[in-house]
Amino acid sequence: MPLIYIIEDDEDIQELLKYNLSKEGYKVRSFYNGKEPLEKIKFDNPDLVILDIMLPDLDGLEFCKKVKTDPLTEHIPIIMLTAKSTEIDKVVGLELGADDYITKPFSIRELLARIKAVLRRYSQIDKKDIPIIKEGDLEINKEKLEVKLRGEPVKLTTKEYRILLALINSKNKALSRDQILDFVWEDNMDVFDRTIDVHINKLRLKLQDYGKYIKTVRGYGYMWERES
Repeated sequence: MPLIYIIEDDEDIQELLKYNLSKEGYKVRSFYNGKEPLEKIKFDNPDLVILDIMLPDLDGLEFCKKVKTDPLTEHIPIIMLTAKSTEIDKVVGLELGADDYITKPFSIRELLARIKAVLRRYSQIDKKDIPIIKEGDLEINKEKLEVKLRGEPVKLTTKEYRILLALINSKNKALSRDQILDFVWEDNMDVFDRTIDVHINKLRLKLQDYGKYIKTVRGYGYMWERES
């Protein structure tokens, strides 16, 4: 069942969207601002985001830019939903990576059709919604938040789990310490590089011989590198 984020500060519109999307069989998470979903999106990995531009704290265009320039979230499709109807607004939104653009007032039927079209298009290329990720003898169950190595449970803390998920989702691509920090810690004011290094070292030990696949990228961060 696809998970859709609704980011809309108008309560009436949000309720309208929640009702109709739920009726169509979608799972829905709704937000009245941009900061909260930006913190949760990497962990929830929604199938699609319906995004209003005019938000009280974080502009929708800025939200779109952050999502589409982050390797952990760039695969998530975004449909802009806004009262702005000028051509320049549409162009900016699409240039930042939005997949579609609908202006208010809108037709629910049209919106549902566009949602289905975007999801259908992405279903051909997006594999990150698979609930179980396998890397050889290592298995990550994203629905149960469980990790197993050769069939045996690996007891990870929430932060260790999220670090592992971030690295494997970006397999063979280096993540900076800042990217890992943004993914794992919601409040990073008191977190330092050394804290991340300590968590990585503990994660390597718990993964036993698979810990060697967490490579250190000197002066930058870490990456998961393992030949299939």
